[in-house]
Amino acid sequence: MALYLVIEHFRNGDAAPVYRRFREQGRLAPEGLRYISSWVTEQMDRCYQLMETEDRTLLDQWMANWNDLLEFEVHPVISSQEVAEKMLAGVREQRA
Repeated sequence: MALYLVIEHFRNGDAAPVYRRFREQGRLAPEGLRYISSWVTEQMDRCYQLMETEDRTLLDQWMANWNDLLEFEVHPVISSQEVAEKMLAGVREQRA
């Protein structure tokens, strides 16, 4: 499974239409795309959302449902623990 940090920019800085659609229709995510958590800026102009999927194209399908209300940035991410493990493995390789 891959993790993606999705940064949603509310068009015109207006979160209301997004939350209205969410309340009426739900997340509109395809099967196989899992929502983990999200955070919204205090100005309510941007949302940081963590999503998980094995199929990156599912993110595109999901974003197409919201494109009229949001602009998206997508960043593949790994956990801090995974980074620490990779760094430790690199140190071990250097010592060998």
